[in-house]
Amino acid sequence: QVQLVESGGGLVQPGESLKLSCSASNDVFSLSYKAWYRQAPGKERELVADMHTYAHRTYADAVKGRFTISRDVAKNTIYLQMNSLKPTDTAVYYCFVRTSGAEYWGQGTQVTVSS
Repeated sequence: QVQLVESGGGLVQPGESLKLSCSASNDVFSLSYKAWYRQAPGKERELVADMHTYAHRTYADAVKGRFTISRDVAKNTIYLQMNSLKPTDTAVYYCFVRTSGAEYWGQGTQVTVSS
């Protein structure tokens, strides 16, 4: 069973940055589809960024140019660097991985952007 543990959320002001981390209990991020989702209050969970390979990363229009998904192979960790945060980025952020037919979610980390 794979465990995903997220960290890095918090309360920031508009324009500031945060970096989320998602650490796995094994090398599940190898040869897998990896993504960050978010869910704001009263809204459906939405895809923020994903990574098929390091060269193939995509972003939601709302975060393009501000967020970056990346991976540290040695640490079995993926990241979401979030810059120029806006109040509309407020949500619970989840990491997700799909490999060999299995899917795993992290527990979520709260990001609140408010002045």
